[in-house]
Amino acid sequence: MSSLKFKGIELGPIGTNAYLLWKEGRQDCVLIDAPPECKEEINSFLQEENLVLREMWLTHGHWDHMAGAESLNDKNIHVIGHEDDRVMFEQPEIMSTFAIPGLRMEPVKIDTWVAHGEELSFLDSEVEVRHCPGHCPGNIIFWFKNENVCFVGDVIFRESVGRYDLPGGDMDTLQHSILKHIYTLPDETVICPGHGPTTTVGYEKMHNPFVRP
Repeated sequence: MSSLKFKGIELGPIGTNAYLLWKEGRQDCVLIDAPPECKEEINSFLQEENLVLREMWLTHGHWDHMAGAESLNDKNIHVIGHEDDRVMFEQPEIMSTFAIPGLRMEPVKIDTWVAHGEELSFLDSEVEVRHCPGHCPGNIIFWFKNENVCFVGDVIFRESVGRYDLPGGDMDTLQHSILKHIYTLPDETVICPGHGPTTTVGYEKMHNPFVRP
């Protein structure tokens, strides 16, 4: 079986991580999260590596993770997200009070609403979707079981957690999500967050001051 490869790209305007995933020797590619104005850099990398973007997996509906989705989209790209963030995907203007002033945000058409516990089969990997609200209502994570890597959006960062003071956020809910759906992953699981460097489950259980197991 070909090995999973992924490329993290930090994009402006506030340093949001997008991740491109593919299998060695294959062209099909997945993009996790689409920050504003990501089109040029994403397309450049796809061309360089001879990859074809087939799916976009959006961890949540905040503007810095989805505002570039429509610029990349065409009829061949399948977009998934969680229905609890539907209003932000469909009416992104409601985020204007906490977005970059003057930023243009187009609605994002979600092709498939995914739920907690669903299994995704793209790239021939076992990928489990886990619903982790608290930062916002619809944050989901993507756990690649066999590869020991999890893409978590803004649930947890290295020695920190996602903001819980934005509309729909709640610290108690966020702590519960981390304890139940992050800290129950194997300690060696690599965490790829929406901002900042990668970390591991084991490291966060030992060093994250916001959520102790």
